[in-house]
Amino acid sequence: MHFNPVCHANGIKQWRRNISKKTLLSHIRRRINLFGAIESRPWIPYLPTLYSESAGLSFRICRGRMPNQPTFIEPLARHVHARVGTAMDDTRIVALVGPRQSGKTTLARKIAVDRNMKFTTLDDGQSRRFAIDDPDGFVKQLDCAIIDEVQRAPELILALKKTLDENQRPGQFLITGSVDLFKGGISPDSLAGRVETIKLLPFSQAEIERREPSSFLEKAFNSDFPGLERIGATTDLIPRVLAGGYPEALARHAASRRQAWLAAYAKALASKDVSDIANVEKKGDFSKLIAHAAIAAGQTLNLSNLAAALGIDGKTADRWLMLLEHMFVVQRVPAHHGNNLKRLVKAPKLHFLDSGLLAGLRRVSESGIAADRAKLGPVLEGFVFSELAKLAAQGNDDVSIGHYRDRDMKEVDFVLERGQRIVGIEVKAAASVRPDDLRGLRHLQAAAPDNFACGIILHDGERIQEVGHRLFAMPIHALWTGAAQQSG
Repeated sequence: MHFNPVCHANGIKQWRRNISKKTLLSHIRRRINLFGAIESRPWIPYLPTLYSESAGLSFRICRGRMPNQPTFIEPLARHVHARVGTAMDDTRIVALVGPRQSGKTTLARKIAVDRNMKFTTLDDGQSRRFAIDDPDGFVKQLDCAIIDEVQRAPELILALKKTLDENQRPGQFLITGSVDLFKGGISPDSLAGRVETIKLLPFSQAEIERREPSSFLEKAFNSDFPGLERIGATTDLIPRVLAGGYPEALARHAASRRQAWLAAYAKALASKDVSDIANVEKKGDFSKLIAHAAIAAGQTLNLSNLAAALGIDGKTADRWLMLLEHMFVVQRVPAHHGNNLKRLVKAPKLHFLDSGLLAGLRRVSESGIAADRAKLGPVLEGFVFSELAKLAAQGNDDVSIGHYRDRDMKEVDFVLERGQRIVGIEVKAAASVRPDDLRGLRHLQAAAPDNFACGIILHDGERIQEVGHRLFAMPIHALWTGAAQQSG
């Protein structure tokens, strides 16, 4: 049995690679029976995990009474799992897309076991060559199968289309991709009408804490928050923001080790992963673009300034940013513009889809924030964006995320839209709310009173408080607790 990754904590001995599953489980049971229950804490960044994907086993190294003893746990559940299953029940092909290392393969393997489907990955060189050289033959030898990392052989798309047209049985294929398969220009055909695309982003805070999907969006669009209630401050806010949600990063105990992994991840994006979808000759400049994008995160995007900093033209900068969007690294958040809103800034904002990667690229640390609290603001806003994006991806409702800013500098960090309803969200790295913090939300409310569901200021305080008509201030953890009483 092979562990990947192999972790060490407090002198725990390395597991033998050829140990049998039966022997290993027996050993674990004896340990648990001898020492009893070990402290179980939900906060993953401080709890490295051993995971055997082939056997579906996880072991958490806890800092409890017996810190050297591994405890058997279930792998973290993904909130989109049920949605994938529902889609496969009535759709011929389902595409599970998201950034590399977000957990797609782990979820796909679980689905393969649950549904008795063949699993094949195009990260395997032999399978990839077969798929590229003979896509029709590759697809014909599969029936009810999962194809992992399909963007590595885009030639398969037409072969899949042909098979699906001949056989309209639902649930034939689940394909995964580390790029936005049908927006990145890698596919000669969109499979329109045959495919449902579901996004899997890195772990949300609710998933990390093993909570049910958050009801925050539903409560926000219904303005369903108490007028005054103490629900507690957000625990470990700064560590959460800096850790992000990539499973491999969270498995590393020390902040320095997470930083090393995130740096290697950013390097791989430019040196390897982008080659799956485009020919980028100046990979050194492309790597610099990622770093410059991190500096520009949370700001209105100025392509000319970004291109000038890299010594490239604006069209190239725009194309490279689009590649990062297709790889689910960044997202351009469009400006919100309603019929009653005038003098608007129409430029999009740029946000990263993982706050840990953003913090790593900006070299923001806990000690740096302790010395200068202002460093928290941009990465905290990125953290909130990533949680909102995950909530939007998990639900079946069409929720879009924009931002609002006018030429008089009235702005709202995020404007959520669902149908004709809008919710404004401001992010404050402080424990209290000042009247001036409501300026942008009040302006948005006044401009669209019939569509305005509510305005929310997310802060580092302890209480939900109605600070005006349909205007609320609340702790940031309301995003994943659904504004329920915080446990622990």
